[in-house]
Amino acid sequence: MLSVAGTLAGRDIVLKPGVTVLERPMVIEAGEGAVRVVAAPGGSTLRAGAGFRGEALLVARGVKDFSVEGVQFDGNRGQLERAFPIAPYDKAFAEFYPLNGVLVEGCEGVILRNLVVRNVVNFAVLVSRSRRVRIQSSRVEDSGSRDEAGKNNTTGGILLEEGTKDFEVRFVKLRGVRGNGIWTHSRYESPRNEDGLIQENEVNGSARDAIQVGHARNVRVVKNVMFHIGFPVELVDVAHGGIPVGIDTAGNVEDSVYGENLMQEVNGKCVDLDGFHHGTVRANRCVNSKGAAAYPQGHFGIVLNNTNPDMRSEEIVIEENEIEGMKYGGIFLIGRGHVVRRNRMRFLNTAECTESHGKGFECFYGEGEPDLLRSGIYLGKGAERPDVARGILLEDNLVTGYRMKERCVGFSPGVDRATVRQVRNVCVDAERKTK
Repeated sequence: MLSVAGTLAGRDIVLKPGVTVLERPMVIEAGEGAVRVVAAPGGSTLRAGAGFRGEALLVARGVKDFSVEGVQFDGNRGQLERAFPIAPYDKAFAEFYPLNGVLVEGCEGVILRNLVVRNVVNFAVLVSRSRRVRIQSSRVEDSGSRDEAGKNNTTGGILLEEGTKDFEVRFVKLRGVRGNGIWTHSRYESPRNEDGLIQENEVNGSARDAIQVGHARNVRVVKNVMFHIGFPVELVDVAHGGIPVGIDTAGNVEDSVYGENLMQEVNGKCVDLDGFHHGTVRANRCVNSKGAAAYPQGHFGIVLNNTNPDMRSEEIVIEENEIEGMKYGGIFLIGRGHVVRRNRMRFLNTAECTESHGKGFECFYGEGEPDLLRSGIYLGKGAERPDVARGILLEDNLVTGYRMKERCVGFSPGVDRATVRQVRNVCVDAERKTK
């Protein structure tokens, strides 16, 4: 490996112009001062050679005030790709996946700016156990590996994990990422990620989630745009529950905001709130323009869930969102104390579900839940764990779609309707003609 240790601390490392082929990682280790890696005036590319072995093209460990600017990375995926499973529950992703673009571990004061990362086998950028991280104005293209079944295994994008704090990902464009686009993740026993901003990024093409907030506190996901999520269909990992989502949630997530994001053509859910509590989902727009058959994993627009045992679905504000063209319903609710107001849900239930079947689609969810897949807003009795919907306000919402006038709000058996306040909701039958 090419190792750069404390003797270069406090200096710029200017890469050679043109393409540098690496067979081992370039490693920056802890030193006394700042380290800045910059491209040569004519441009610099670090490219993985045919025999490359190691964690990433560029690795930084334990460095304070570390930056990389203007560098291009080529992971040579065409020659180096091999099958990888999803990382096991007891492994950090940085421990499990080699062949990444940039790996940052245990650093403080990190700036990754104006990077181009292409053709990487696993993660374009992987940040673990770090603080004050800024990833800005960069591009990620055609990255990520597959499992032995040929499905995505979450890799390809930008991942922050293991209690990374005070981070920002802004003005990044991702194209052709096989797994998740931008996300946070930590093992159950690890510290949560905290104080993050994911803003004004663009994800175009992802077979899993465009953005995921996992095991975190105080993360804002705002003003991002996402297109063609859950495509290509043949890479979607249904076997492991990898239903694609525009903005997904996992673990225990609180005090967070998802706001003013645009999602178009989502083969799955618009927003999944599995583990989300005491937070806000506001003014997002999610539009599917085609018929139900175009979305094999089509779902509800916004879904609440409670897989993590340390949280309860409580006090979520869902307001002023626009949801259009969902295969099934608009919002699925469990838990208590939520406020659902001024949302506009149009052309729901494109599958045209009735009690048991729809327009060529299976619509029977299970015994005792005949209304679930045909309701605009559905109040459930639980998800991964029991948690009956109660103490919920539904106010000033518009719900249109297939037979929505009579199926506007549905209730699971066991939900006490008296605990649900409905005020000035408008429910209208409407069918959009699609090709």
